[in-house]
Amino acid sequence: MLLELDDSQLVLVDYQTRLMPVIHEGAAVLANAQRLAKMARLLKVPLWATEENPSALGPNVPELQTLIEQAGGKTFPKMQFSAVEEGLGELLRPPVRAPQGNARSLPKHLQKPAAGPAARNTVVIAGCEAHVCLLQTSLDLLEDEFDVWVVTDACGSRTERNRDAAFDRLAGAGAELVTTEMVAFEWLRGAEHPAFKDVLALVK
Repeated sequence: MLLELDDSQLVLVDYQTRLMPVIHEGAAVLANAQRLAKMARLLKVPLWATEENPSALGPNVPELQTLIEQAGGKTFPKMQFSAVEEGLGELLRPPVRAPQGNARSLPKHLQKPAAGPAARNTVVIAGCEAHVCLLQTSLDLLEDEFDVWVVTDACGSRTERNRDAAFDRLAGAGAELVTTEMVAFEWLRGAEHPAFKDVLALVK
């Protein structure tokens, strides 16, 4: 099973200014998060980002936040470790809107269902800390029947042991574990994709 570009959304969890300096291999983790944000912009993948208790941990790192905004992404603060507890699921899978207007204004066979964005059920997710906010958000997304793909080289914790324990648990729960390059080339599928050269430049 490969990632499907048209079914994917990207979620970046808590790459915050006061947290990243203490993350194991934090510079590499952040660099891969930035690559993911750039790929989302190039390939028009919907992008969401979170900030855990920003008054204490600060906002997301400015360089990454700029890329999120350039990709049309939305960032929201949270206090719960799982972003799903604060409404992420509804952002990723908006409820179907009821038809507007008077239902009797048109014959039933002429009424059209309310238009809405095509459902994207695959969540490509990365973030910090891997064993806390990333883990709890991913487990709740799995519980809500999303397909969850965790980008391991864009995830981090303060210790390697905690990070790896999170990956073990996520794999056991049914998440797919991937890398930034795996995401890039599965979204592209081939060298004929119009964005191939631009995406290739990001991962080289």
